Amino acid sequence: MHEQLIIPTITKFKAEFKAEPERIFLSPGRINIIGEHVDYSDGFVLPAAIDKYICFAVRKLSQTNVCTIIAKDLGEEYTFDVTMEVKPVQQMWMNYILGVFSQLQKPENVFCGMEIVFSSTIPMGSGLSSSAALECGFAYILNELFDLQLSKKEIAVIGQKSEHSFAGVQCGIMDQFASVFGKENKVIMLDCHSLEHQYFDADLKGYSLLLFDSCVKHTHLTSGYNERRKDVEHGKKILWKKFPEIEKFRDFTIAMLDSVKKEMGSVSYKRCFYLLKEIHRVKMAAKAISEGDIEYLGTLLTETHAGLSTEFEVSCNELDFLVENTLQQEGVLGSRIMGGGFGGCSINLIQENKAEEVIEAISEKYFEYFNIQMKIYHVKISEGIKEYTNEYII
Repeated sequence: MHEQLIIPTITKFKAEFKAEPERIFLSPGRINIIGEHVDYSDGFVLPAAIDKYICFAVRKLSQTNVCTIIAKDLGEEYTFDVTMEVKPVQQMWMNYILGVFSQLQKPENVFCGMEIVFSSTIPMGSGLSSSAALECGFAYILNELFDLQLSKKEIAVIGQKSEHSFAGVQCGIMDQFASVFGKENKVIMLDCHSLEHQYFDADLKGYSLLLFDSCVKHTHLTSGYNERRKDVEHGKKILWKKFPEIEKFRDFTIAMLDSVKKEMGSVSYKRCFYLLKEIHRVKMAAKAISEGDIEYLGTLLTETHAGLSTEFEVSCNELDFLVENTLQQEGVLGSRIMGGGFGGCSINLIQENKAEEVIEAISEKYFEYFNIQMKIYHVKISEGIKEYTNEYII
């Protein structure tokens, strides 16, 4: 099933290092059914790991302190000394890895050299969290190779902190958590405050989740994301100043929010209004999935898009067009932008026997309007990070 990714990664490893890799690891991307931008606001999210992976071919070198990492898809390579302090570098992909390593450089952790080649089927810049897969995959590898005794939760948090400190994106915990904790055919309802979580069967009763990739990535993703966080933090300060007894952001009510609207300002108000509504929608979505109410799940997805577009303002013309036109097609229950925003994918809940008709109609309309060939990703809900045995080594 994964041979099309694993075999070329191993082949590249053998060509570059003139040796067999000792171990193979797979680290998945993720979808988020619902719950965007709430993971840094004490909210709930409903993600799942998917069958798009980064494959790592790895060999441990006990006689050297040099670690060489090759990004096969990018045609780039980076080498560092595991005994030296690491700092952010120009290659952004490497910062995700170095950010992980920097947190584990402790006197009690003794590292040696490594050779690593990685390759991916997770489309970059599509909102499927290739960065979290890279961070958590590397943390998982270090944990396995050097017996660091890290828990799954610690691996997820290390991945998140890497993104904060070395990549400069103040992301929440959802992406990393889904990559580490994913289970086949299960969605995860994650409490982003306590990190408590529960699994729900992902039985969509004849419907599929399809991703339509707009193939646009507006350059203000990082700056826009961090600006939204500032807007939210400003709103939170105003709320807590008036209601200091409230412990978690998600426990504020819309009435409380309305009472400080003037002091907060219209922008922060809109951001917080969206978040409080979205946190409620996640709980309703988990209930809908558990009860098999797939139609209501679709309604919730569409409501989320409206909020992300008009209240949180992280959509773009291309995504709004995709969602609006997809919702007009027969057999579509819901559609929304997925991920941080400003480009990437829409996630669509579509009747399986209508999927091809919808794909054909939307691809044609999108190309006609934007002159962009939309990409389509069929995804299955899959396992989290895992090691693959050497049966694949060729």
